[in-house]
Amino acid sequence: MPSSLRILPLLVACLAAEAAPPAAEKAMLTTPLFDFSQDGPLWASIDDTVMGGRSSSRSYVQGGVAVFEGVLSLENGGGFCSVRSAPRPRDLHGHRGLRLRVRGDGKVYKLRLRTDARFDGVSWQNVFTAPELEEGEWVEIRLAFADFEPVYRGRKVRDAGRLDLSRITTFGLLISDEQVGAFRLEIAALEAY
Repeated sequence: MPSSLRILPLLVACLAAEAAPPAAEKAMLTTPLFDFSQDGPLWASIDDTVMGGRSSSRSYVQGGVAVFEGVLSLENGGGFCSVRSAPRPRDLHGHRGLRLRVRGDGKVYKLRLRTDARFDGVSWQNVFTAPELEEGEWVEIRLAFADFEPVYRGRKVRDAGRLDLSRITTFGLLISDEQVGAFRLEIAALEAY
């Protein structure tokens, strides 16, 4: 057998091996961030009542789904509802963003990340719309870390540097921007990709 024919299978095997790692790396880097298998309360509410407003919200898990719901009001200068996870440091270095499986009410929500456990300070946020879907239907939303913007009390922060993915401490959801009335967001999965 000529030597060039003996090398061909080796060359094909090398090319196949080079093509395989990206898919394997992608699968390895998908990290579930929360377990929604146990029914009960989920994250703490932080609504505009902290400044005299009248909005109210809650979050809980029911039937394997996380729910963020409430009523947004502009009374007494209010206008936001939010929930935040308990502080728990996570290193998401090497991931490109967050993947959510959601359904909602057609309203716009903000997913917020914090890199420390302080109550107040800079958050990093990305915006998404939760479409109204039929029961049993879900939509996947991907939020790239590169698109998260630093904010403080609703205003963009200049010179905040870059989001430190090795120090993600809390996750949160927020609804604001005069979207008055009842709201409901359901999340079947939240993971890093």
